[in-house]
Amino acid sequence: MESKILSSREVRRYGRQIMIPEIGLEGQEKLKKSKVLVVGAGGLGCPILQYLTVAGIGKISIVEFDIVDESNLQRQVLYGTSDVGKLKSIIAKERLEHLNSNGEFEIINLRFDASNALSIISDFDIIVDATDNLETRYIVNDACIIMNKPMVHGAIYKYEGMVSVFNYMGGPTYRCFNPSGLSDSYKNPAPAQVGLLGVLPGITGTLMANEVIKIITGNGDILSGKILIFNIFNNTFRTFGIKSIPENHNINLISDK
Repeated sequence: MESKILSSREVRRYGRQIMIPEIGLEGQEKLKKSKVLVVGAGGLGCPILQYLTVAGIGKISIVEFDIVDESNLQRQVLYGTSDVGKLKSIIAKERLEHLNSNGEFEIINLRFDASNALSIISDFDIIVDATDNLETRYIVNDACIIMNKPMVHGAIYKYEGMVSVFNYMGGPTYRCFNPSGLSDSYKNPAPAQVGLLGVLPGITGTLMANEVIKIITGNGDILSGKILIFNIFNNTFRTFGIKSIPENHNINLISDK
């Protein structure tokens, strides 16, 4: 099995994926050529970054400005005790390079906001929203609409996780799911206020990484126009439809509300 894009070592490394007919050598080459931006390297970002790295994504950029806190270690599995007080972006990059030296990793050590969103996302194929606050989610959404980029989204609360793909091939946007006027209904308290089971972001982030891989390879049932909501306490998985609202696609200015 030969490839003009993958080395013989990469073909061996990703052999189990290449064996899957829906991926194959062509799909693995698409992964190698892809560029993915992950906004946030916390509870959701850690599993997303790890699984995209080992899947063979060609370039992964990490937007994260925060430092590692001891309270993060229960769920942010890229970091350890000795990393407390250090920049998450730098530690994450070191861990990912250790996982797979074939990929390219970039650090963007900035707060993602309306002033830099467009310039940051412009060079990427897929934007992954691994943030933990509503304001940044709106900024990611608006920037993706303006630049016509798909947005893979996830959120967590206690035992419940949700995953969806917004702005994909004309599908609904995040504002279609969570209009600004209803935002208080979807503004979950921070984990520090209500608690969080550590495995939940791992499960949610893994599902988000799976959506990224499906989009890149062009296979599978992508969560566009619907949202998967699951509860790991009572083992329920439900999928709901999201209606696309035309005016939510006509965005020219970025807002955090």
